[in-house]
Amino acid sequence: MNLPPLPQIMLEPLVRAALLEDLGRAGDLTTDSIVPADLRATVVLAARQPGIVAGLDLAALAFRLIDPAIEIKVAKPDGSAIAAGETIATLSGPARGLLTAERVALNFLCHLSGIASATAAIVNAARHHKASIVCTRKTTPGLRALEKYAVRCGGGSNHRFGLDDAVLIKDNHIAIAGGVRPAIERAKAGVGHLVKIEVEVDTLDQLAEALALGVDAVLLDNMTTEQLSRAVKMVGGRAITEASGGVTPATAPAIAATGVDLISIGWLTHSAPILDIGLDTVG
Repeated sequence: MNLPPLPQIMLEPLVRAALLEDLGRAGDLTTDSIVPADLRATVVLAARQPGIVAGLDLAALAFRLIDPAIEIKVAKPDGSAIAAGETIATLSGPARGLLTAERVALNFLCHLSGIASATAAIVNAARHHKASIVCTRKTTPGLRALEKYAVRCGGGSNHRFGLDDAVLIKDNHIAIAGGVRPAIERAKAGVGHLVKIEVEVDTLDQLAEALALGVDAVLLDNMTTEQLSRAVKMVGGRAITEASGGVTPATAPAIAATGVDLISIGWLTHSAPILDIGLDTVG
């Protein structure tokens, strides 16, 4: 997978903050008291279960920030499929630095690889249909860019990065505005000509109202597959169709088969289990 890496200038503040949180006020008391300062070691980052790698640049940066003398040889870059027992990367250098950076490196690597692996499972489940798998803004505060990058590592795509990307009129906007029509009309009057407008609808009646007013995309929220199929026919290519709600690897094929353009999933970023990866000594 030819996946552009995130710029280091984005990664470094996050990794530094995580290391400072872990080092606290006195540093690594355990390692510094047990491991001689001149001892060198070689370790590997190894997968305990199959999945997709994501976050290796953050893990590498954690080690290098603790000790620039640590050398890293990558075997499985981000976006790679990994089998249980396979080596992702080999690291050599001062043993103290390897042990001190271990947890922060693994926290990033396991979390982001878990997101990539969960995304890949959904992408694979829907592979026979045109629907793209996209994430949402349901992300860990401060880690949105990383988590959305992990979704891309798993073969998915990104929805909005923030509130300023586009207009997405959701159920509470509709309720407070007094209906679909006033919400859409106010949005059209309030944003520039380059800003796309998407509206969330719960019923086919709401969908018909939104289509009559003209929107760029419709979010078909928690609809049955029968409703989704009818909605796609109603839209007839006039807007992008996005299905959301109740998506799992088991349900994704049927949802994708309705002909929707996008399937959005919040749990990919807020609840995906980690991919179990460990740091093992060599020799």
